[in-house]
Order: sequence, then C-alpha cells, then structure tokens
Amino acid sequence: MMYLQLYWGFFLVGCFSFGGGYAMLPLIERLISSHDWMASGQFAEIIALSGMLPGSIGTNAAVFVGFQTAGIAGSLVATAGIITPSLILVVIISKFFKRFQDSEIIEKAFYGLRPVVVGLLVYSAIKFAFSLEVVTTISIETIYFIIMFIISLLLLIYKKIHPLFLIFLSVIGGIAFL
Repeated sequence: MMYLQLYWGFFLVGCFSFGGGYAMLPLIERLISSHDWMASGQFAEIIALSGMLPGSIGTNAAVFVGFQTAGIAGSLVATAGIITPSLILVVIISKFFKRFQDSEIIEKAFYGLRPVVVGLLVYSAIKFAFSLEVVTTISIETIYFIIMFIISLLLLIYKKIHPLFLIFLSVIGGIAFL
C-alpha cells in the first residue's frame, strides 16, 4: 500500500506542477505532511540536498522521500511516479507539436501560468527559510543568512555568476563563518 501511495502521490505532483522542480516543492511538502512521512525539518534538509545535486530538484526530492519512507524500492516508485506525467506529456506533445506550435490559446495559457509559478517559487523560498528556524530569531546565524541571501541575489542578478559557483561559495562561507 505504501508503494501505491508513493507512486500516486508523486504522480499527482508531476501532473499538477508547472514551472520546474522548485514549483513542485509546495506540493511535495503537502504530500509529505498529509501522510506524515517525515518532519518539516527533514523536508528542509531534503530541499537543501536536492538543490545541490544534479537533476531536477523535484525528482531528487522524490528519490529522498521515497527512500526515507520505503527504502530503495520506495525511491524508485516515487521517482517513477513523478516522471510519468512528464513522459506522457512529452510523447503527446511531440505528436501534435507542429499543429499547436503557434496556437494563441496555448500561448495565453502559459502566460497565465507564469504568475502562479512565481508565487509557488516565492512561497517555497519563504517556507524553506522559516523551516530552517534561522529567520525566526535574531542571532549571528540570522545575520549571516540575510547577508548571504542579499549577496547571492545581487551576484545572480548583476554579475550573472554561475549558480554552481555560488553554491560552492556558500558552502565555504558556512564552514568559515559559522
């Protein structure tokens, strides 16, 4: 029964997530909390690990959640669940791509999805920050967190620094200053 819950839960996440892996995080968090598969602190760790590994953060999170709940078989089932909708959609779209390539309705539909995707990303970032329990009190860690956030944001926007380099710098900064 656990495998069916994992597959179906992550299948639904895959079906209703537009905007990539980060947009999936609120749905994954709701899935985890509705089944009591793990604590919110563990989910914050999964987000951090999933973001540092290659591949989609949503798929990586599915692997971790599946493993946490049902071992290796669980990680395979959760991964299959989250990628199945994309696989089906790509096959269907490839059949009809030429016909709907310039469709105004499709263009408007995706335009309408953009603000929701941005909202989901912002929600994930805020929820992640509060789940770390860093921003709830004023401490040296909170100040470090805010400073690194601002520096990271500015480097990404104005210097177009590569995100992997930024991740590497943040690891070094965390070791050196905390």
